[in-house]
Amino acid sequence: MPDRDPAKPDEKTALAHDPSIAAGSAGPGARGMKQALKELSRRRAASAGMGGSDAIDRHHSRGRLTARERIEMLLDTASFREMGGLSGKAEDDAFTPSNTVMGTGRIDGRRVAVSADDATIRGGSVEATIPEKWIYAERYALEYRLPMVRLVDTAGGSIRTIEQVGYAPVPGYPTWPVVPLMDRVPVVGICLGACAGLGAVRVMASHFSVMVRGTSQLFVSGPPVVRAALGIETEKEALGGAAVHVHRTGLVHNAAEDEFDALAQARDFLSYLPTHDRELPPCVQPDDDPGRAEPVLRHLVPEDRRQGYDMRVLLDRVLDLGSIFEIGRHHGGSTITMLARLNGVPVGVIANDPQVLSGAMSLVAAQKTTRFVQLCDQFRLPVVNFVDQPGNLVGPEAENTGALLAAVEALKAIERSKMPWISIIVGRVYGVAGGLHGRKHGRNGQSINHRLAWPTARWGSLPVQGGVSAAFRREIAASADPAARQAELEVHYDALHSPFRTAERFGIPDILDPIETRPVLCDWIEDARRLTEVQLQDDLAHAR
Repeated sequence: MPDRDPAKPDEKTALAHDPSIAAGSAGPGARGMKQALKELSRRRAASAGMGGSDAIDRHHSRGRLTARERIEMLLDTASFREMGGLSGKAEDDAFTPSNTVMGTGRIDGRRVAVSADDATIRGGSVEATIPEKWIYAERYALEYRLPMVRLVDTAGGSIRTIEQVGYAPVPGYPTWPVVPLMDRVPVVGICLGACAGLGAVRVMASHFSVMVRGTSQLFVSGPPVVRAALGIETEKEALGGAAVHVHRTGLVHNAAEDEFDALAQARDFLSYLPTHDRELPPCVQPDDDPGRAEPVLRHLVPEDRRQGYDMRVLLDRVLDLGSIFEIGRHHGGSTITMLARLNGVPVGVIANDPQVLSGAMSLVAAQKTTRFVQLCDQFRLPVVNFVDQPGNLVGPEAENTGALLAAVEALKAIERSKMPWISIIVGRVYGVAGGLHGRKHGRNGQSINHRLAWPTARWGSLPVQGGVSAAFRREIAASADPAARQAELEVHYDALHSPFRTAERFGIPDILDPIETRPVLCDWIEDARRLTEVQLQDDLAHAR
């Protein structure tokens, strides 16, 4: 710190010798300030007290943290700077704070914006007091390009709003920048109670969402409205718990075992992403050998391709140790999506899971792929795709649900993406879904489809077994030994499907010994990171 000029008094000395201040120190101005500060302290204390000790005790008895406790657990220690703590309703000497706590803070040293519903006051209803407050938090996040974390614990709209404002407002929040916000910064939605209506939307209108098993639910309207509208008796958990929206519908990405887990997942998710879309994702100092070879990979894929295997073993052995953060594991399970790191650089990972629907592209798997590719593209995450794709899911259910249309949407997302993309073909690549393993053209029409294969890879328009049955149906049926003839034809065509034949014609740039996979990817990520830096500079130049 530079030495102070002795000729210049310090701030305290200057204040003490300022005649206007000294003269007024015992006057009405000083007394007025003292009273104002006392009132400020009283109101701040009331705001910190939330809905009162009884309401807080009831909240804790349900196994739930308060809004302020959640913020404290989410953010770095002592980093929260509250905004709007004085908003609320004053009557005589009583002050009831608004039911939103919001402000800014830090996660891993990086600035974020946060809002938390206070369920100890009117169930956290976003309409019961001052909706402009939680909207302001999001407008601030957009203006200053900060990640936004929503801690949602709200019963939705309140009929009391009509009494409060004196009329029935037309639904809608014209000042809520929900779409521009998601276009610019990472948004996290955490469901921490029974979140209905707008509360449910605030959870889902995010890049990552998580809910707590057993204590949080999400729905358009809760059981009382369902009963009144449809005459159906139901419970909150059956209507919108994690079993419904994490496992069945996929409206929420992940489930958490408790609130601490949910908040930790939010922190982890943000660690892979930039603060906003005009930055690159943050790298970490690597502590894993980029040249690490894993002999177990040579024995991972069974010779009988109809047998499944654990794709996550491959991912654990190839990506940086301890760096995997999986998104949406319990929905669309034939496709795996996760964030991870390669030599310290954040990447998006897509893989097929042969243990779920043999890895086939279902409707929900295609939707999951689309959403994840868009996330990676928006926040400049290079994509690593581990491919064992037998094709689109077939059968009446797939046709009746329009699964192929979802695959087309995935195709569009992949082709529109601009991030570096590499595919490691581990097993099968068949049909239309097999063709989704990487860009063929990209946004500029010039992107290369960079792909490498293991010796276990096989590809074509149809799998050998099904293709032989379809093409030689009559010949096989007329044979003296149909089973033997089919086996003979399968051996013949399987040899033609050898990846080495494709490599001879440079249909694939290279075939890897599986133990080379991590070293090759760690070399590639160096090139990919450099390319994302160039792309960012180009985007910034075009934006000027």
